[in-house]
Amino acid sequence: MLEVSAALKQGQITPTELCQKCLSLIKKTKFLNAYITVSEEEAFKQTEESEKRSKNEQSLGDLDGIPIAVKDNFSTSGIETACASNRLKGYIPPYNATVVQKLLDQGELLMGKTNLDEFAMGSGSTDGVYSKQYREKRKQNPHSKNEDLDWLITGGSLGGTAVAMSAFTCYVALGSATGGSTRNPAAHCRLVGFKPSYGLVSHHGLIPLLNLMNVPGILTRCVDDAAVVLSVLAGHDTNDCTTVQDPIHPFIWFGRCEQTITVFLVQRAKVIEVSIPHTSYSIVCYHVLCTSEVTLNMARLDGLQYGHRCDIDVSTQSMYASTRQEGFNDVLRGRILSGNFFLLKENWENDFIKAQKVQRLIANDFANAFNSGVDVLLTPTILSEAVPYLEFIKEDNRTRTVNMAGLPAVSVPAARPNQGLPVGLQLTGHAFCDQQLLTVAKWFEKQVQFPVIQLQELMDDFSSMITQGLPSVPST
Repeated sequence: MLEVSAALKQGQITPTELCQKCLSLIKKTKFLNAYITVSEEEAFKQTEESEKRSKNEQSLGDLDGIPIAVKDNFSTSGIETACASNRLKGYIPPYNATVVQKLLDQGELLMGKTNLDEFAMGSGSTDGVYSKQYREKRKQNPHSKNEDLDWLITGGSLGGTAVAMSAFTCYVALGSATGGSTRNPAAHCRLVGFKPSYGLVSHHGLIPLLNLMNVPGILTRCVDDAAVVLSVLAGHDTNDCTTVQDPIHPFIWFGRCEQTITVFLVQRAKVIEVSIPHTSYSIVCYHVLCTSEVTLNMARLDGLQYGHRCDIDVSTQSMYASTRQEGFNDVLRGRILSGNFFLLKENWENDFIKAQKVQRLIANDFANAFNSGVDVLLTPTILSEAVPYLEFIKEDNRTRTVNMAGLPAVSVPAARPNQGLPVGLQLTGHAFCDQQLLTVAKWFEKQVQFPVIQLQELMDDFSSMITQGLPSVPST
């Protein structure tokens, strides 16, 4: 991104040319099903403004004229925000999410809204309404070796956003991060996925899945780009009482800061094993907390104010029931059912309150590890490289516990094991030590020197795909 920003400032390329290139790639890669909505008209309007600033030498900064994509669960004024669900089809928010507005204020160009699991509930980006046809094919013949199903999972829930980044249809992307939704796809798609500390970045305008863990996530191709975006997004928001009150100063990533951390890592750093003993309970704990909050958050979608509403008018109760039956998929209905069970009076103490206590124990485990002298924790981001859709099983990963503790974490591309597919390593830092974490991640990135995906390499792959006549696939 910073290279493109420099090219824009030097006049080597104009915002209009860059926007047209990205829109062209969106059309060429439509078979990837990365975008739900392409905001071409809005992008060109923003491009005109960027062009004027460029000609008058009044650039707003490094992000001016840079194309971005936004996961379809962030509110965008005048652009449909459906969360890949029939329930919100046609809903057009009257305002922008705070993080979206901050990026637009910096002159970025919004290319469109990207695909995801319905309401961000999933880990493969296969459960959204825009991927329904592929699930139906699997149900019809679950043991088929048909190449229509022989495509790789990108991770989720923001698989569409990761694909949009990898396909060069944008240079920065926003997604939600609740239990690994940013780092998981980043690891699969050779990207940097960053989850800030809870409270550092506003989640106002982010349609919630799990309020106490939801934070906006950042997808870029390198750590430097993530740091630049975080510098813009971090800070207090009057619309979000969970954000920090203290002023946030622009982060410094170069010069003395980088030299200091390099000397520290080379001369003084030690690698030791630490224990996070309550991690084994995280799956059940997350399930109880997540489904309980999903039940409460989805209760507002009753069909009266916005989104889908069924035609049944026998009674208000019938209208409610039918609207939710038609609007929510099986995964969502299952979570609502589970959440209502955990919130029953007779289950409240034994299930929900106990899950909250376990969450606190997990957070304490991280605190104890950091208090023992550890600065950064290093773990795999995911347990394997991307798998074909037919082999996809929703399994545990190493990302959920970080959200339960509210800590910052970043996934950085690290290797290409057996099949030549990328995997990532996750670095986790102290709460609100995001700058330190990203500085270490940058050092790690320089040591590994994992090859960044190149546009020409990508175009050659697309040409090969088209020549072979491969079928359309959802966010892969």
